[in-house]
This record gives sequence, C-alpha cells and structure tokens, in this order.
Amino acid sequence: MEAHMIPPILQKGDTVRVLTPARTLALPWMGEDLKQLAQERLEALGLIVTFGKYVNESDAFGTATVEHRIEDLHDAFADPSVKLILSVIGGYNSNQLLQYIDYDLIKKNPKRLCGFSDITALASAIYAKTGLVTYSGPHFFNFGQKKGFEYTQDAFVKCHFSDQPFAIEPSTQYVDGYWANKQDNPDFIPNKGWLVLNEGEAEGTIIGGNLGTLCLLFGTEYMPRPQGDIVLFIEEDSEDKDVGFDRHLQSLLQQEWIKQVRGVVVGRYEKDSGTTDEKLIATLRSKKELRDLPIIANVDFGHTTPLMTFPIGGQARISAGVESRIEIVSH
Repeated sequence: MEAHMIPPILQKGDTVRVLTPARTLALPWMGEDLKQLAQERLEALGLIVTFGKYVNESDAFGTATVEHRIEDLHDAFADPSVKLILSVIGGYNSNQLLQYIDYDLIKKNPKRLCGFSDITALASAIYAKTGLVTYSGPHFFNFGQKKGFEYTQDAFVKCHFSDQPFAIEPSTQYVDGYWANKQDNPDFIPNKGWLVLNEGEAEGTIIGGNLGTLCLLFGTEYMPRPQGDIVLFIEEDSEDKDVGFDRHLQSLLQQEWIKQVRGVVVGRYEKDSGTTDEKLIATLRSKKELRDLPIIANVDFGHTTPLMTFPIGGQARISAGVESRIEIVSH
C-alpha cells in the first residue's frame, strides 16, 4: 500500500465532474427530469457541475469505450478545478479500466471520487495503488431521486464537506429495489433498525463496498492491503442472490488479510435477493472466522435507498450491542 492520503474536503464553488466509469448517462430510463434534478441538487450544495466528454457515449452494453472512459478519468484528475469525481451509475465493467489508469497522475492530484456498486473496483484500486482515500456513496443518478433523498444528502454532506467525525444513524424508512421507475410514488418501507449478530467493539481502516465486485480484485495488485486493523463494510446486490453472498463471503474469508479484520458492517439487502434476516444470520454465523467479531447488519448502504457515504481507506469505530453505534472517525 502507498502512503495514506485524504483528499481536501469540498467547499462551495468547487467543481464536480460527472463521469461514466461503468454505464452511461445515455441509458434510456435515465430521463431528462432525473438528470436535471440531480444537477440542481448538486448545484444547491454550492458545487459547479461539469460532465466528462464521453459521458453520453453508449455501446451495446450501455457504456463508453475503455479508451474514452480512461481519457475522461485522466482529464478529471488533471483538471485543477475539479475537486469531486462522481460516477453516473454502476454497472459491470469498471475493472476494465484498472490496468490503463495513470496512478502517478492521481497521486499528484488527489481529489474525491464517489460512487458505489461496480465503482467498488475503481475506488478500491485507486486506494490500493495510490493510498488516496475514495468514497462509497451515491452516484449522480441518485441525486435525481424525487422523494426520500434527505438521508442520502445529509450523509453525503457530512462525509465530503467536513473532516469532523460523524455518527451513522439508521434511516426511518427506505425504498427496496429500483425507485427510478416509480419516482412519484415510491414504496417506502419502515426501517426496523440495525441487526446485531455479535456484540463487541472494533476500530480500523474501512475496506469494502460491493462484495461481488470486491471479489474481482482478489489476487491482483488492485486489492487494498492496509496495515493494521480493518473494519469491513460489505453489501451484495440482488443479482447474486443469497447463495451468491455466501460464496463471495467465503472467498473473502480465504484472503490472507482477513486476519486483520476486527469488525463487520453489512449493508441492507434487496428483497429480490431471497435473503431474509434468518438466512443472513445463518450465513454469517456459519463462518468461523467471524464468530468472535462484532457484526452489525441492515445498515443504509448497498442497493436500497437511502445511502450513507463512507470512506474506503478512512477509519471507522463500531460498537455492536444494546445501543449500537457506527462512527466514521477519519474521512
């Protein structure tokens, strides 16, 4: 691992560059009203919104070419006015970019990069290769959510516009699955709170994001290997179902650095995954490597909304018990 770097916090007047490391802004369901609202929300935070040159390019897979995605990424890091790089959305192919990235350019121009799901590959690789803390948080398209966005925005602001520690709280309600096709009447579900599997306390460097995407990096130079204690933040999407979560988790537990893990935070699962609380508990408790670690599940990150923002490479402190607490210590 390279030396640890935290990028400068955002301030009003900073520029955000919207890029497409995975899927594109030209996806047919991403309507103009959603894009407009997303831009207005970012501008209301005092940010100047700009877009990559190829952000609307779309091939048969709904993405731009590797060459064009790399060009946009390098342009964003080289531009001194850009302070935040925000992904359009996730997808399946951010790992196509990893061997073509100029990591020295990124090291010399540290700035914030935020996204989740497939962006886990890009964010983790940048942290592994440069030591630059990156961020799991909302995509550009998430800012176009008409209703129920307050929690996501509040967490985004706490993580990006301040360097002070902050506590994560459970949301009061959430939307399961794909909200973009029912913007005017989302199906809000009351949040019953976090699920504590094992009690205890832990503190360490945050590693994680989407578990299936993280598995793509195992055995490569793009997998973070921080020194010292680790707190895992992991989530899985519905495409991998409950059995996918189990086998991806098993693969993670076979990594040598798993011995450094001191606690686990699990994002909320989608109902379409087939996962229930009972299945989740059974899966996690079947892993002997996790039996003595504090575990908090059903936390607001992953493929339901709203979303917290957390730093990959930052520090977290968790306390799992009757009065559980998750605190982002450095970001």
